[in-house]
Amino acid sequence: MSKHTYKIAALSLLSMAANLSAAPSVYPTGVTRYDTATAYNSYVIFSGQDKKTHLIDMNGNEVHSWNAEGFPPVLLDPALTGGQRGNVLVQLASAPGTSNEGNGLRNQAIGELDWNSKVVWQWGAAASAQDAYAAPVEGKANAQVPGGSAKQHHDWRRLKNGNTLVLANLVHPVAGFSAPQVLDDVIYEVNKQGDIVWKWVASEHLNEFGFTPASLKLVKEGSSPRGKGAPFDYLHINNMSVLGPNKWFDAGDQRFNPDNILIDSREANFIVIIDKQTGKVVWNLGPDYPAQVRGPRVLPRPVDQIIGQHDAHLIEPGLPGAGNILVFDNQGEAGYPRVSVGVQPRSRVLEIDPIKKQIVWEYTGGDSNVPDWGFYSSFISSARRLPNGNTLIDEGMNGRIFQVTNKGDIAWEYISPYFAPTPVAGAGKPVLSNWLYRAQPVPYDWVPEGTPRSEKAVIPPEPGKFRVATN
Repeated sequence: MSKHTYKIAALSLLSMAANLSAAPSVYPTGVTRYDTATAYNSYVIFSGQDKKTHLIDMNGNEVHSWNAEGFPPVLLDPALTGGQRGNVLVQLASAPGTSNEGNGLRNQAIGELDWNSKVVWQWGAAASAQDAYAAPVEGKANAQVPGGSAKQHHDWRRLKNGNTLVLANLVHPVAGFSAPQVLDDVIYEVNKQGDIVWKWVASEHLNEFGFTPASLKLVKEGSSPRGKGAPFDYLHINNMSVLGPNKWFDAGDQRFNPDNILIDSREANFIVIIDKQTGKVVWNLGPDYPAQVRGPRVLPRPVDQIIGQHDAHLIEPGLPGAGNILVFDNQGEAGYPRVSVGVQPRSRVLEIDPIKKQIVWEYTGGDSNVPDWGFYSSFISSARRLPNGNTLIDEGMNGRIFQVTNKGDIAWEYISPYFAPTPVAGAGKPVLSNWLYRAQPVPYDWVPEGTPRSEKAVIPPEPGKFRVATN
């Protein structure tokens, strides 16, 4: 990969005729722009469509990789690994097949890898010979895995006590639902020995999510678009984070206890906080919102229609906006009843004051002087605040990761070169895509000493002009 210029990848989209595709048939990949004066320098970690986890520098050079994917890969603080740098949580084994139904149903085993890809901890079924890590689970690590399979999806976190919080799928019948089986969401707290020491099941808290009686009726009468034999994915919780230290709790608001858990539902458009001690929902945003008003955007203003959001979390102490919620608002169709972005689809990144429930900062494509629809990902995606006030955004549907300043200027941009056949949005057959679920900034001091990095500016061509790649 060129360190300083565009790398043009002529990628035929196989089954998609050029005149039928909404996307280009030739893609720039790698780092397409890098303003060293305004960007925040760090590594970035993500899992690509090649089923590997990649760590890149500011010039898009891969400085390290693990031969396993994460959904998502999770950085482990060296304070939780005995001082070891570069440990990650990833998926270690998957059931054969290409179906992505439920996201976690094929996930057999999860675990922690060190920098050299040694398995440090594992939970779930024994890996098969087809997987990168085929070591069997030892001792009690598989003793309490429900059904013998991890079924982890969308998120997981290592806790200060050494336990691991796992968001997983649970297929079972739920009283009152028309569907014979629901694809429920469950959170397990798993200790080092593999025992489940805490459990939370979403369907046990239906009356706490803020549904009106009419909306709850729609939820219970729903069915899977995959047919009668498929479980009904009624919430599709796609994010789970531990609140951590925050100014709201310091000021006496017990709802924001650092041990409490924040989740969001892609299908139901809500964000809630779960009290870790009681399991009860103690704070919520959505599922119903005022309609968005087109035209000039005044800030702050009450939160308006969020649709199919991802990666909601509290901004950490020490970062600009600390204590506020940062969320990628996909504006992909969702809700009970369904709501849609309309004729001109576009996504937003929102920073929300959780007490006043007001939007205090937002980013749309228009903030970077492109049409609002120029920034759009109807599913997946993420956003993370950086120490200098920039925000790292993953426009996941298009495999694009970029940094914006608080004014919306693009300081750094990277497009994943890892294309592979995927069943997602393939109309029944695999198509080529570089979509990536989540991208995360990685501090320079997280990696072992001596890990290389490059920080050379990349100047994009002027609009309307073509720049040929050089090696």
